[in-house]
Amino acid sequence: QLQLVESGGGVVQAGDSLRLSCAASDRTFSLSVMGWFRQVPGLERQFVAGLKWNGGLVYYGDSVKGRFTISRGDAKNSVVLQMNSLTPEDTAVYYCTASSRPLAWDGTGWSSSGSYDFWGQGVQVMVSS
Repeated sequence: QLQLVESGGGVVQAGDSLRLSCAASDRTFSLSVMGWFRQVPGLERQFVAGLKWNGGLVYYGDSVKGRFTISRGDAKNSVVLQMNSLTPEDTAVYYCTASSRPLAWDGTGWSSSGSYDFWGQGVQVMVSS
């Protein structure tokens, strides 16, 4: 079973930046999309960002557009989420996720957690005001 390992969470102040990283346990595994969701207790997981491994296509959730950037990591099957201008509303557990199935080029399905096959354990991000 492919494992996703996240790192980089923490506690920051509003306006600060934070960088999350995620790496898959198997660099040779064929993944279509890697991305991030976040979750606040009592609410559903919310799509943050996704990156199509072949071609580099990216999509973002509306609440993070212009502030967050997803990119490939140094190693295959790894991604980085750069989060800038953080606000208290960004406080959540952030989950790395990946899909081995092809997702639509027009973004359809990317924001649905059911489109993804693998999940990390999650990292806490807390933004104080």
